[in-house]
Amino acid sequence: MKHETLVTYGGPFAAVRPDRIQTSVSPNGGIVFLIAKRMIDVVFAVLALPILLLVSLLIFFANQIWNPGPLFYRQMRMGRAGEPFKMWKFRTMIENGGTVRAANAPLEEHRITRLGRLLRRTKIDELPNILNIFTGDMSLVGPRPDAYAHATEYIGRIPRYRMRYAVRPGITGLAQVRGGYADTSGGVKRKAHYDSFYIRHRSIKLELYIIVSTIRVVFSGFGQR
Repeated sequence: MKHETLVTYGGPFAAVRPDRIQTSVSPNGGIVFLIAKRMIDVVFAVLALPILLLVSLLIFFANQIWNPGPLFYRQMRMGRAGEPFKMWKFRTMIENGGTVRAANAPLEEHRITRLGRLLRRTKIDELPNILNIFTGDMSLVGPRPDAYAHATEYIGRIPRYRMRYAVRPGITGLAQVRGGYADTSGGVKRKAHYDSFYIRHRSIKLELYIIVSTIRVVFSGFGQR
């Protein structure tokens, strides 16, 4: 895939509170694209809802043995224009009282349960994200939202990172299928590069490429920890 020449954005977007972000970036995609994209999101969420209900029931019973604790996990993430929202996931780790690890800290792999590791490897842990599509906080395709506390730090030190908030975040994105898992500064910079490319070149063709690539990723386990 052709890479664009990326630039660093500053101006009024560089010095405001993260929860007041209003980007001047004009994401690619006209009104027809945006309407079609939202329709695809809703249809996908409706079709996936019965699967979510069935999987939730199976995981609920499996949790009693291999992953004791709540079925779901909700974490504050940063959405479009810097707005905070709570993202739904299946819980994959031992609870720690809601403490969020530092942005530059490695993934706490010792907290991942036996069942949780399987859920993460197959991406099933992200299936409840469809609830965020119904509320309009997320889309099927878009920049993957980071924890709110992490995003507020990245905005100030990662070039192009703030551009991610020009659009609605997604369950999957170009950064996930091309860049893999990102838990280091280098990984976040790589993620910001792919996300900014996606925003500038959004189209139905690119959306379909990301969706098909995501299916491949699920079966290959690429980018999962």
